[in-house]
Amino acid sequence: MLRTAIVTTMASIPTIALALIPHAPAAALRRRRIATARQPRQIRGAIVSLFSSDTPMHRAQRKLKSLILLGLSLSVLTGATPGAAEDIPGATDHPLLGRYKDASIVFYKASDFDELVFLKAPHDYGALLERNATDDRSGSEWLKLQGRATEIRYEIPAGRSSLEVATNYGLALKAKGFETVFSCVDKACFTGSMNDLYLLGQQLDPTNGLSTAYTGHARYLLAKLDRPVGHVYASVFSGEDNAQTVVFVRVLEAASMETDRIVAVKADEMNSSIVASGHVDLYGIEFDFDQATIKPESKPTLDEIAKLLTAKPDLRLEIVGHTDGKGTEAYNLDLSNRRAANVVAALVGTYGIEQTRLSSRGAGMSQPIASNDAEEGRAKNRRVELIAK
Repeated sequence: MLRTAIVTTMASIPTIALALIPHAPAAALRRRRIATARQPRQIRGAIVSLFSSDTPMHRAQRKLKSLILLGLSLSVLTGATPGAAEDIPGATDHPLLGRYKDASIVFYKASDFDELVFLKAPHDYGALLERNATDDRSGSEWLKLQGRATEIRYEIPAGRSSLEVATNYGLALKAKGFETVFSCVDKACFTGSMNDLYLLGQQLDPTNGLSTAYTGHARYLLAKLDRPVGHVYASVFSGEDNAQTVVFVRVLEAASMETDRIVAVKADEMNSSIVASGHVDLYGIEFDFDQATIKPESKPTLDEIAKLLTAKPDLRLEIVGHTDGKGTEAYNLDLSNRRAANVVAALVGTYGIEQTRLSSRGAGMSQPIASNDAEEGRAKNRRVELIAK
Protein backbone atom coordinates (compact mmCIF):
# COMPACT_ATOMS: atom_id res chain seq x y z
CA MET A 1 0.00 0.00 0.00
CA LEU A 2 2.92 2.31 0.71
CA ARG A 3 4.24 1.94 -2.85
CA THR A 4 0.78 2.51 -4.30
CA ALA A 5 0.37 5.71 -2.31
CA ILE A 6 3.71 7.11 -3.46
CA VAL A 7 2.98 6.75 -7.17
CA THR A 8 -0.53 8.14 -6.91
CA THR A 9 -0.92 11.62 -8.41
CA MET A 10 -0.74 14.70 -6.21
CA ALA A 11 -4.28 15.65 -7.15
CA SER A 12 -5.57 12.62 -5.24
CA ILE A 13 -3.51 13.18 -2.09
CA PRO A 14 -6.40 14.49 0.07
CA THR A 15 -8.38 11.36 -0.82
CA ILE A 16 -5.34 9.17 -0.02
CA ALA A 17 -5.01 10.83 3.35
CA LEU A 18 -8.62 10.12 4.18
CA ALA A 19 -8.38 6.58 2.87
CA LEU A 20 -5.54 5.91 5.32
CA ILE A 21 -7.86 6.38 8.30
CA PRO A 22 -8.38 2.80 9.60
CA HIS A 23 -11.93 1.52 9.85
CA ALA A 24 -13.47 4.83 8.79
CA PRO A 25 -17.10 4.33 7.66
CA ALA A 26 -17.75 5.12 4.00
CA ALA A 27 -20.23 7.86 4.86
CA ALA A 28 -17.70 9.49 7.15
CA LEU A 29 -15.09 9.38 4.40
CA ARG A 30 -17.48 11.07 1.99
CA ARG A 31 -18.24 13.79 4.54
CA ARG A 32 -14.53 14.31 5.14
CA ARG A 33 -13.84 14.49 1.40
CA ILE A 34 -16.49 17.18 1.08
CA ALA A 35 -15.06 19.11 4.04
CA THR A 36 -11.57 18.82 2.58
CA ALA A 37 -12.69 20.18 -0.77
CA ARG A 38 -14.43 23.12 0.87
CA GLN A 39 -11.86 23.93 3.53
CA PRO A 40 -8.33 23.15 2.25
CA ARG A 41 -6.76 25.05 5.11
CA GLN A 42 -7.88 22.30 7.45
CA ILE A 43 -6.05 19.58 5.51
CA ARG A 44 -2.81 19.87 7.44
CA GLY A 45 -4.55 19.48 10.76
CA ALA A 46 -6.53 16.52 9.51
CA ILE A 47 -3.42 14.82 8.18
CA VAL A 48 -1.57 15.24 11.46
CA SER A 49 -4.38 13.45 13.28
CA LEU A 50 -4.11 10.50 10.90
CA PHE A 51 -0.66 9.54 12.10
CA SER A 52 -1.10 9.39 15.85
CA SER A 53 -1.16 5.58 16.28
CA ASP A 54 1.96 3.46 16.65
CA THR A 55 1.07 0.26 14.81
CA PRO A 56 3.36 -0.84 11.93
CA MET A 57 0.71 0.31 9.49
CA HIS A 58 0.62 3.77 11.02
CA ARG A 59 4.40 4.02 11.23
CA ALA A 60 4.44 3.49 7.46
CA GLN A 61 1.73 6.09 7.10
CA ARG A 62 3.76 8.58 9.11
CA LYS A 63 6.53 8.27 6.53
CA LEU A 64 4.06 9.68 4.04
CA LYS A 65 3.33 12.74 6.15
CA SER A 66 6.02 15.03 4.76
CA LEU A 67 5.33 13.82 1.21
CA ILE A 68 1.63 14.54 1.56
CA LEU A 69 2.21 18.01 2.99
CA LEU A 70 4.66 18.76 0.20
CA GLY A 71 2.24 17.48 -2.39
CA LEU A 72 -0.50 19.70 -1.04
CA SER A 73 1.69 22.78 -1.31
CA LEU A 74 2.85 21.95 -4.82
CA SER A 75 -0.68 21.23 -5.95
CA VAL A 76 -1.72 24.69 -4.79
CA LEU A 77 1.22 26.49 -6.42
CA THR A 78 0.40 26.03 -10.09
CA GLY A 79 0.30 27.90 -13.34
CA ALA A 80 -2.64 30.08 -14.32
CA THR A 81 -5.97 28.26 -14.32
CA PRO A 82 -9.08 28.92 -16.41
CA GLY A 83 -10.98 30.14 -13.36
CA ALA A 84 -8.37 32.72 -12.37
CA ALA A 85 -8.77 36.44 -12.97
CA GLU A 86 -6.96 37.74 -16.02
CA ASP A 87 -3.29 38.71 -15.66
CA ILE A 88 -1.98 42.07 -16.77
CA PRO A 89 -0.59 41.97 -20.34
CA GLY A 90 2.89 40.51 -20.74
CA ALA A 91 3.02 39.02 -17.24
CA THR A 92 4.12 35.48 -16.51
CA ASP A 93 5.05 33.37 -13.47
CA HIS A 94 8.64 32.82 -12.46
CA PRO A 95 9.47 29.14 -13.12
CA LEU A 96 11.14 28.68 -9.73
CA LEU A 97 8.18 29.96 -7.73
CA GLY A 98 4.95 29.44 -9.66
CA ARG A 99 1.76 30.98 -8.41
CA TYR A 100 -0.89 30.26 -5.83
CA LYS A 101 -3.83 28.50 -7.48
CA ASP A 102 -6.31 30.89 -9.15
CA ALA A 103 -4.26 33.96 -8.23
CA SER A 104 -3.92 36.77 -10.78
CA ILE A 105 -0.92 38.95 -11.60
CA VAL A 106 -1.55 42.66 -11.00
CA PHE A 107 2.08 43.88 -11.16
CA TYR A 108 4.98 42.50 -13.16
CA LYS A 109 8.52 43.64 -13.84
CA ALA A 110 11.43 41.64 -15.22
CA SER A 111 14.93 42.81 -16.17
CA ASP A 112 17.92 40.92 -17.54
CA PHE A 113 20.09 42.94 -15.18
CA ASP A 114 18.96 45.09 -12.30
CA GLU A 115 19.38 45.59 -8.59
CA LEU A 116 17.09 44.28 -5.86
CA VAL A 117 17.35 44.93 -2.13
CA PHE A 118 16.06 42.30 0.30
CA LEU A 119 15.34 42.54 4.01
CA LYS A 120 17.54 40.03 5.86
CA ALA A 121 16.97 41.09 9.49
CA PRO A 122 14.45 43.17 11.48
CA HIS A 123 14.90 46.86 10.74
CA ASP A 124 14.33 50.08 12.67
CA TYR A 125 11.96 52.23 10.63
CA GLY A 126 11.93 54.93 13.31
CA ALA A 127 15.69 55.41 13.06
CA LEU A 128 15.42 55.81 9.29
CA LEU A 129 12.62 58.34 9.73
CA GLU A 130 14.62 60.38 12.21
CA ARG A 131 17.35 60.74 9.59
CA ASN A 132 14.78 61.48 6.90
CA ALA A 133 16.20 58.45 5.10
CA THR A 134 13.38 55.90 4.86
CA ASP A 135 14.73 54.87 1.43
CA ASP A 136 18.21 54.15 2.77
CA ARG A 137 19.16 50.51 2.20
CA SER A 138 22.84 50.72 3.21
CA GLY A 139 22.38 49.17 6.67
CA SER A 140 23.41 45.63 7.63
CA GLU A 141 19.77 44.54 7.73
CA TRP A 142 19.51 44.88 3.95
CA LEU A 143 20.94 42.62 1.26
CA LYS A 144 21.67 44.45 -1.99
CA LEU A 145 22.19 42.24 -5.06
CA GLN A 146 22.46 42.61 -8.82
CA GLY A 147 21.49 40.15 -11.51
CA ARG A 148 18.42 38.95 -13.43
CA ALA A 149 15.52 40.45 -11.48
CA THR A 150 11.83 39.58 -11.40
CA GLU A 151 9.08 41.18 -9.31
CA ILE A 152 5.48 39.93 -9.36
CA ARG A 153 2.48 40.88 -7.24
CA TYR A 154 -0.48 38.53 -7.12
CA GLU A 155 -4.00 38.99 -5.83
CA ILE A 156 -5.11 35.83 -4.08
CA PRO A 157 -8.65 34.39 -4.33
CA ALA A 158 -11.05 35.37 -1.56
CA GLY A 159 -11.02 33.25 1.56
CA ARG A 160 -7.30 32.47 1.52
CA SER A 161 -5.16 33.79 4.36
CA SER A 162 -1.61 35.12 4.21
CA LEU A 163 -0.62 32.21 6.45
CA GLU A 164 -1.90 29.70 3.92
CA VAL A 165 -0.20 31.46 1.02
CA ALA A 166 3.12 31.91 2.85
CA THR A 167 3.13 28.29 4.04
CA ASN A 168 2.55 26.95 0.54
CA TYR A 169 5.33 29.07 -0.93
CA GLY A 170 7.67 28.12 1.90
CA LEU A 171 7.09 24.39 1.38
CA ALA A 172 7.47 24.72 -2.39
CA LEU A 173 10.75 26.62 -2.06
CA LYS A 174 12.10 24.07 0.41
CA ALA A 175 11.20 21.25 -1.97
CA LYS A 176 13.25 22.94 -4.70
CA GLY A 177 16.34 23.18 -2.50
CA PHE A 178 16.01 26.72 -1.13
CA GLU A 179 17.23 27.43 2.38
CA THR A 180 15.68 30.10 4.58
CA VAL A 181 17.85 33.16 5.13
CA PHE A 182 15.36 35.18 7.18
CA SER A 183 11.66 35.15 7.99
CA CYS A 184 9.42 37.30 10.14
CA VAL A 185 5.76 37.82 10.93
CA ASP A 186 3.97 41.12 11.58
CA LYS A 187 5.74 43.40 14.06
CA ALA A 188 8.66 40.99 14.47
CA CYS A 189 9.91 42.38 11.15
CA PHE A 190 10.74 45.63 13.00
CA THR A 191 12.95 46.78 15.81
CA GLY A 192 12.22 49.99 17.66
CA SER A 193 8.89 51.54 18.51
CA MET A 194 7.52 52.21 15.01
CA ASN A 195 6.07 48.91 13.86
CA ASP A 196 2.81 49.62 12.06
CA LEU A 197 2.35 47.04 9.32
CA TYR A 198 1.52 49.56 6.61
CA LEU A 199 5.10 50.82 7.05
CA LEU A 200 6.36 47.32 6.28
CA GLY A 201 4.36 47.40 3.07
CA GLN A 202 5.94 50.71 2.12
CA GLN A 203 9.41 49.29 2.74
CA LEU A 204 9.06 45.91 1.05
CA ASP A 205 6.52 46.63 -1.70
CA PRO A 206 6.99 50.33 -2.50
CA THR A 207 5.35 50.11 -5.94
CA ASN A 208 2.02 49.12 -4.40
CA GLY A 209 -0.19 52.18 -4.35
CA LEU A 210 -2.47 50.64 -1.69
CA SER A 211 -0.79 51.49 1.60
CA THR A 212 -3.05 49.19 3.63
CA ALA A 213 -2.40 46.06 1.54
CA TYR A 214 -0.35 44.40 4.29
CA THR A 215 -2.03 45.75 7.42
CA GLY A 216 -3.39 42.31 8.37
CA HIS A 217 -1.02 39.43 9.18
CA ALA A 218 2.05 40.34 7.14
CA ARG A 219 4.49 37.50 6.56
CA TYR A 220 7.94 37.70 4.96
CA LEU A 221 10.38 35.03 3.83
CA LEU A 222 13.82 35.36 2.21
CA ALA A 223 15.33 32.14 0.84
CA LYS A 224 18.47 31.23 -1.09
CA LEU A 225 19.22 28.51 -3.63
CA ASP A 226 22.81 27.66 -4.53
CA ARG A 227 23.27 26.34 -8.08
CA PRO A 228 26.35 25.58 -10.16
CA VAL A 229 25.38 28.43 -12.49
CA GLY A 230 25.00 30.87 -9.60
CA HIS A 231 22.86 31.60 -6.57
CA VAL A 232 19.20 32.59 -6.54
CA TYR A 233 17.51 34.69 -3.86
CA ALA A 234 13.72 34.75 -3.55
CA SER A 235 11.50 36.71 -1.19
CA VAL A 236 7.80 36.12 -0.53
CA PHE A 237 5.84 38.90 1.18
CA SER A 238 2.17 38.21 1.87
CA GLY A 239 -0.45 40.19 3.71
CA GLU A 240 -4.14 40.89 4.10
CA ASP A 241 -6.40 43.92 3.88
CA ASN A 242 -9.87 42.97 5.04
CA ALA A 243 -10.93 40.20 2.62
CA GLN A 244 -8.11 40.70 0.09
CA THR A 245 -4.84 38.81 0.36
CA VAL A 246 -1.84 39.76 -1.78
CA VAL A 247 1.61 38.26 -2.21
CA PHE A 248 4.65 40.07 -3.63
CA VAL A 249 7.42 37.76 -4.86
CA ARG A 250 10.87 38.88 -5.96
CA VAL A 251 13.60 36.75 -7.50
CA LEU A 252 17.23 37.69 -8.12
CA GLU A 253 19.29 35.26 -10.19
CA ALA A 254 23.04 35.68 -10.45
CA ALA A 255 23.84 37.05 -13.89
CA SER A 256 26.57 39.11 -15.48
CA MET A 257 25.78 42.48 -16.94
CA GLU A 258 26.70 43.05 -20.56
CA THR A 259 29.64 45.42 -20.27
CA ASP A 260 30.41 45.95 -23.94
CA ARG A 261 27.39 48.14 -24.66
CA ILE A 262 29.15 51.49 -24.34
CA VAL A 263 31.50 52.68 -27.06
CA ALA A 264 34.02 55.24 -25.88
CA VAL A 265 33.23 58.74 -27.14
CA LYS A 266 36.13 60.10 -29.13
CA ALA A 267 37.91 63.33 -28.20
CA ASP A 268 36.67 65.19 -31.28
CA GLU A 269 33.08 64.12 -30.52
CA MET A 270 33.44 65.41 -26.96
CA ASN A 271 34.74 68.70 -28.32
CA SER A 272 31.86 69.02 -30.81
CA SER A 273 29.30 68.53 -28.05
CA ILE A 274 31.04 71.01 -25.74
CA VAL A 275 31.21 73.62 -28.50
CA ALA A 276 27.53 73.12 -29.34
CA SER A 277 26.03 72.85 -25.85
CA GLY A 278 28.77 73.56 -23.32
CA HIS A 279 28.85 70.03 -21.95
CA VAL A 280 28.97 66.33 -22.83
CA ASP A 281 27.57 63.28 -20.99
CA LEU A 282 29.83 60.24 -20.81
CA TYR A 283 28.89 56.65 -19.98
CA GLY A 284 32.23 54.96 -20.48
CA ILE A 285 33.57 55.71 -16.99
CA GLU A 286 32.44 52.90 -14.73
CA PHE A 287 32.78 52.43 -10.99
CA ASP A 288 32.68 49.51 -8.59
CA PHE A 289 29.17 48.92 -7.28
CA ASP A 290 28.27 51.43 -4.57
CA GLN A 291 31.87 52.65 -4.55
CA ALA A 292 33.91 55.49 -6.04
CA THR A 293 36.66 53.23 -7.37
CA ILE A 294 37.09 53.60 -11.15
CA LYS A 295 37.02 50.29 -13.02
CA PRO A 296 39.84 49.38 -15.44
CA GLU A 297 37.41 49.25 -18.38
CA SER A 298 37.06 53.04 -18.03
CA LYS A 299 40.51 53.58 -19.52
CA PRO A 300 39.41 54.15 -23.18
CA THR A 301 37.13 57.02 -22.13
CA LEU A 302 39.75 58.52 -19.81
CA ASP A 303 42.24 58.30 -22.69
CA GLU A 304 39.91 60.35 -24.89
CA ILE A 305 39.32 63.01 -22.20
CA ALA A 306 43.08 63.36 -21.82
CA LYS A 307 43.47 63.68 -25.61
CA LEU A 308 40.83 66.42 -25.64
CA LEU A 309 42.55 68.37 -22.87
CA THR A 310 45.95 67.94 -24.50
CA ALA A 311 44.63 69.14 -27.87
CA LYS A 312 42.83 72.09 -26.25
CA PRO A 313 45.32 73.57 -23.74
CA ASP A 314 43.02 76.48 -22.89
CA LEU A 315 40.04 74.22 -22.10
CA ARG A 316 39.04 74.01 -18.46
CA LEU A 317 36.53 71.39 -17.34
CA GLU A 318 34.25 70.79 -14.41
CA ILE A 319 33.75 67.04 -13.86
CA VAL A 320 30.25 66.32 -12.52
CA GLY A 321 29.13 62.97 -11.16
CA HIS A 322 25.50 61.85 -11.47
CA THR A 323 23.69 58.88 -9.91
CA ASP A 324 20.32 57.23 -10.42
CA GLY A 325 17.38 57.65 -8.04
CA LYS A 326 18.05 54.67 -5.80
CA GLY A 327 19.07 55.43 -2.24
CA THR A 328 18.86 58.68 -0.32
CA GLU A 329 19.68 62.11 -1.66
CA ALA A 330 22.49 62.63 0.85
CA TYR A 331 24.07 59.25 0.13
CA ASN A 332 23.99 59.73 -3.63
CA LEU A 333 25.36 63.27 -3.38
CA ASP A 334 28.35 62.05 -1.38
CA LEU A 335 28.93 59.10 -3.74
CA SER A 336 28.81 61.30 -6.85
CA ASN A 337 31.19 63.81 -5.25
CA ARG A 338 33.76 61.10 -4.57
CA ARG A 339 33.41 59.61 -8.03
CA ALA A 340 33.90 62.95 -9.77
CA ALA A 341 36.91 63.69 -7.58
CA ASN A 342 38.46 60.35 -8.53
CA VAL A 343 38.06 61.13 -12.23
CA VAL A 344 39.97 64.36 -11.69
CA ALA A 345 42.61 62.48 -9.70
CA ALA A 346 43.01 59.97 -12.54
CA LEU A 347 43.42 62.69 -15.18
CA VAL A 348 46.00 64.51 -13.06
CA GLY A 349 47.89 61.51 -11.71
CA THR A 350 47.86 59.21 -14.75
CA TYR A 351 47.76 61.62 -17.67
CA GLY A 352 49.58 64.65 -16.25
CA ILE A 353 46.75 67.15 -16.76
CA GLU A 354 47.23 70.31 -14.70
CA GLN A 355 45.12 70.31 -11.56
CA THR A 356 44.21 73.99 -12.10
CA ARG A 357 42.34 73.13 -15.30
CA LEU A 358 39.96 70.74 -13.54
CA SER A 359 37.37 70.88 -10.78
CA SER A 360 34.80 68.37 -9.59
CA ARG A 361 31.46 68.18 -7.86
CA GLY A 362 28.65 65.71 -7.40
CA ALA A 363 25.05 66.28 -8.41
CA GLY A 364 23.78 63.02 -6.96
CA MET A 365 20.27 62.18 -8.11
CA SER A 366 19.18 65.81 -8.53
CA GLN A 367 19.55 66.09 -12.33
CA PRO A 368 18.02 63.01 -13.98
CA ILE A 369 17.69 62.95 -17.76
CA ALA A 370 15.39 59.91 -17.79
CA SER A 371 12.85 58.20 -15.53
CA ASN A 372 14.24 56.26 -12.59
CA ASP A 373 11.31 53.83 -12.67
CA ALA A 374 13.12 51.34 -14.92
CA GLU A 375 16.72 50.17 -15.24
CA GLU A 376 17.00 51.61 -18.75
CA GLY A 377 16.32 55.09 -17.42
CA ARG A 378 18.50 54.64 -14.35
CA ALA A 379 21.41 53.61 -16.59
CA LYS A 380 21.08 56.89 -18.50
CA ASN A 381 21.12 58.86 -15.25
CA ARG A 382 24.34 57.23 -14.05
CA ARG A 383 26.90 59.30 -15.93
CA VAL A 384 29.90 61.58 -15.78
CA GLU A 385 29.39 65.03 -17.28
CA LEU A 386 32.09 67.33 -18.60
CA ILE A 387 31.17 71.04 -18.44
CA ALA A 388 33.32 73.71 -20.03
CA LYS A 389 34.27 76.52 -17.62
